[in-house]
Formats: sequence, structure tokens, C-alpha cells
Amino acid sequence: MFLLPLPAVGRVAIRRLGVKRFWSRGFGTADMTKGLVLGIYSREKENDVPQFTSAGENFDKLVSGKLREILNISGPPLKAGKTRTFYGLHEDFSSVVVVGLGKKGVGVDDQENWHEGKENIRAAVAAGCRQFQDLEISSVEVDPCGDAQAAAEGAVLGLYEYDDLKQKKKVVVSAKLHGSGDLEAWQKGVLFASGQNLARQLMETPANEMTPTRFAEVIEKNLKSASSKTEVHIRPKSWIEEQEMGSFLSVAKGSDEPPVFLEIHYRGSPNAGDAPVVFVGKGITFDSGGISIKPSANMDLMRADMGGAATICSAIVSAAKLSLPINLIGLAPLCENMPSGKANKPGDVVRAKNGKTIQVDNTDAEGRLILADALCYAHTFNPKLIINAATLTGAMDIALGSGATGVFTNSSWLWNKLFEASVETGDRVWRMPLYEHYTRQVVDCQLADVNNLGKYRSAGACTAAAFLKEFVTHSKWAHLDIAGVMTNKDEISYLRKGMTGRPTRTLIEFLVRFSQDSA
Repeated sequence: MFLLPLPAVGRVAIRRLGVKRFWSRGFGTADMTKGLVLGIYSREKENDVPQFTSAGENFDKLVSGKLREILNISGPPLKAGKTRTFYGLHEDFSSVVVVGLGKKGVGVDDQENWHEGKENIRAAVAAGCRQFQDLEISSVEVDPCGDAQAAAEGAVLGLYEYDDLKQKKKVVVSAKLHGSGDLEAWQKGVLFASGQNLARQLMETPANEMTPTRFAEVIEKNLKSASSKTEVHIRPKSWIEEQEMGSFLSVAKGSDEPPVFLEIHYRGSPNAGDAPVVFVGKGITFDSGGISIKPSANMDLMRADMGGAATICSAIVSAAKLSLPINLIGLAPLCENMPSGKANKPGDVVRAKNGKTIQVDNTDAEGRLILADALCYAHTFNPKLIINAATLTGAMDIALGSGATGVFTNSSWLWNKLFEASVETGDRVWRMPLYEHYTRQVVDCQLADVNNLGKYRSAGACTAAAFLKEFVTHSKWAHLDIAGVMTNKDEISYLRKGMTGRPTRTLIEFLVRFSQDSA
């Protein structure tokens, strides 16, 4: 038995399909707990018949062409990302959702800087899987749609929603690959998406739950379960003081919550002495702004001001699960930025690990203060390269919004590698200027070597990057300002509203490619 998605189609069309006794058979033989997502492409020309994927064609043959027939009378051809649901077509599936994949065979769009076909699959599969969640069907088989990794990413990312603290939760949907296709690519997609979902969970969790100490514990648990080739150091305040990280401590001292410097290692290289790649992430677990306090509107979003730490740590956990043959180190200075009698005051001067003094003219420009010390420490590992990620500036959000992560780098080679990775993942990056023009605006400082605020109001993301550059001597360094991509409203259709965990998948893809190049 099957039901048409549009009641208006009526019994005449049902009889035309040769189905008798429409209501009598019921769902007696159908598996009520399993659904199937199948893809269909857009028409190439106006009079063309839309083409199913190979999995779609096979299923249509299995049901004697009924899927094609019912789809033809159910409405206009499906557009990219749109869905249509049918019931009772086959005893193995209580319902089938057909999803629009857009044009067949599309590749990299040089205007959009992403692989359009992969993005279409992610969006379509996410929409299809959510239909089953709404129907409270707990098991779904997913058509690989020609790219099993992209399909898995769409399913796992699209179904995720943070509800850890709710009593009433949505049905947990388990998505599996339909057919015996590329299981390895599917599993890779699940791993990539799960890495991003870990970052989403860390970012979305309220700040009273996700303290610096708790953050470190969650990463330690995930990393140790990912690989035996790992090491975790949760450094206390006493260690931070020994390291003379005065800039980091100046931010942490305003809160009663103790700071933590998280240091994680993954040793995947067959050569133990191989120089590591070092990732650094801003770990402000709540940012009130300090004495330069933020407006109350939307301040709750600042529970995700540790998004840099969340994404770099999640990427390293994923790299460990992939057993990549490289050495990785992740560094995350973790603390809160709060106003108190002990907090930084505008005009204070603090001293960083490398001896440079910093005039703190705005206590809400705290991310660069904690990163300064972490970047200095990163150099002690003699790394192959350094990448830091941070929800650093509102100016970055103004500049690019949620379209792309802003990348400031002193290495065109590193930029190209990050860009190539982002085209593959659809989680895009865009190069921003790291000019001396901006450096002059932060080193022209009345009381200290450098100011934590630019001389002028303009180009706040650029002056923040120029500030960080004062604590970097490595020739391959990139700063990713992820403030604009921190949240999603409805811009990325395969991510629900909330914290995004971006650009975790791009960092993982970068590491995969780097490990292949280094082999």
C-alpha cells in the first residue's frame, strides 16, 4: 500500500496506478521503524524526464515503476534541497523521501568557491533525514547520491540538535548507507561530521556547564578514546604563572573560575622526532567583555567564545580517529572574561610570555591577549606550521558575515592549502590583508610596546590580526577569525539554528591533505 503525498490527487489517479482496495492492506507488512532517502536530479531541458540516482532507479524497478509514476503526479519536479514523502511503497520501508539534488554532474563553482554537487547532496540529504525525524522514524537508509561522504555529512550534520539539557528530546535517528556502495567514504563523512558536531556541542553548552576545567575534561575523554597515540596535559594556574603568561593571566584573574591551559598531543608520525603541526584556539568559555562590558542583548551567545578552541581540538580528535601519519599539538588557553575587583582595567599594562608589554585599552579585546601567550608557547615546539582559530572580532562578522572564515596569513602556500580544503568541504575561507598598514595602528602605543586596540575604529579584524602577528616569528602561520561563522540562523540549510562548529571539517580536510603531501 502507498499513500500519495497530496490528498488532492484522489482515487482516480490511485486506480490508474493499478492499486486496488486502497485502504484494506494497511501497513501490516511494512517496517514502521525504517525510512529511505533517495535522490533525483533536476531536468537538463524543459521536456526531459528528471533522472533518479542509480539507487533511485534500482528502487523504482523494485516497486515496478510505482515511484516514478507517483512522483510524476505528485507535483512539479523537485528543486534542489526540496523533498517529497511517499508511504507504503515497499515492505522494508514505511516511507520513502525523495530529495532534489539539483543538476547532475556539477563540480567546483569558481564563483562560489565550493563544490556545488557536494553542497547539493549535503543539503538534500539533511532535508530528507529531518523529514524522518519529524515522522519519529528512528532508522534511515541514505542513498549515497554519487558521493557517499557528502551524503553522510548531510545526514549527520542535518540531524544534530543540542538538547542535552531538555527533558523532551527529538527522536534519535540512525542514518546508514543504502546499498553496498562506498562504505569507506560514508564512514569518512560520518567522522568529519561527528567532529564538527563535537565542536557544536562544546560551543552550545551553557557557560556554567562548560567551564575551562570541564572543557579540558571533555576533550581529554574524546581524544583518549580516539587513539592510544595521544597525550593530554591540563595545565593549572600555577603552571601558567611559571610560564610567565602574564597576558593570559590578566584576563583570567577577573573570574572566580580557575583558568586552564589545555595542551593535547597526537603522535601519528612513524618518525617520533617529526616536527608537529600546532593548532591554537581561543578558549574564552564566557565573555562578558570584562570592565568594558558588552551590551546585554545577545550576550548569552558568548558561551561560544571558545569556538576557536572547540574547532581546533575537535579537528585533532578527528585526525586521531583517522590515524593520520603526522604529529599534532593543540593549545587552548581557557578562562572566562568577567568584571570584578580583580579584573583588567582599561589602561592597564600587562607583560606577555615573550616580554612584550601590552596596553589594555579595551578589556573586551581579550581574545588576542590570551592568544598572544599561547602563540609564543607554540613556537617552543619548533612546528612545521601554526594555525590559530578564534571568534576574535565583531568586525569579522560585519565584513564577511557567515559566508566564510576570514584568514590572515604570512604564507601564500598555507593560504592555498586552506583554500583548497575549504572548496572540498563547502565550509569556505577568504583571505584577508595582513598589511604593515594595520601593524602601525597597534604598535603606535603610548604606554607599552603594543596596544590591544587599533588606533582607529576601522578594520577591527585586520588590526586584531596585526596584533597577533607581533607574537609570531614563524614563516608559516595563519590566523582564522571565525566570529562571523560562529552561529547559524538559516544560512546553511544542513545546519540547524545555533552554534555551527565551523570550520572544523575544513581543518580536518587540511590535515588529511597535509599528511598525504608529507608522506
